[in-house]
Amino acid sequence: MVVLIVTCPPGREGDAILELEWALDRVRVRGTDWRGLLVVESSLPKSEAIERLKRFETQAIQRVVPLDLIVQASPEGIEAAALELMRDKTGTFAVRARVRGNKKLKGMELERKIGGAIVRAYGLRVNLTDPDWTLAIEVLGKKAGVGVLGRGEVLKFEVAD
Repeated sequence: MVVLIVTCPPGREGDAILELEWALDRVRVRGTDWRGLLVVESSLPKSEAIERLKRFETQAIQRVVPLDLIVQASPEGIEAAALELMRDKTGTFAVRARVRGNKKLKGMELERKIGGAIVRAYGLRVNLTDPDWTLAIEVLGKKAGVGVLGRGEVLKFEVAD
């Protein structure tokens, strides 16, 4: 199973939901407190969901971020999840954090803290322009999604608003 954070133009959530259902078959899509932001659960493996969405001609989906774990939105919880997910990785990495609905956490601070912990724990090198791995952190209020993504696994599409 994979969890996806999907963005679309505000007001086009219904169109994005239909497209996700067409592209991924059986999915569970939940709206959020933020316009244009959906949380999707699919029984497909991450790689198959990404491939299906890459081939799909979308009119409403702007960005798709696959996640591996959902944890409490605390620096400690996010760091523990990140260290677990990065355990067997080699090469370079970058941390990208987006924080919504949580005034206690800041994206840049999370990126630095988690990145530093990974460097100390595993000796991986940071590469912010072309990393082998991107550690994606998506904070939505009291929950945070964490995912390790290879090149090309964050999907971005051009759509008209």
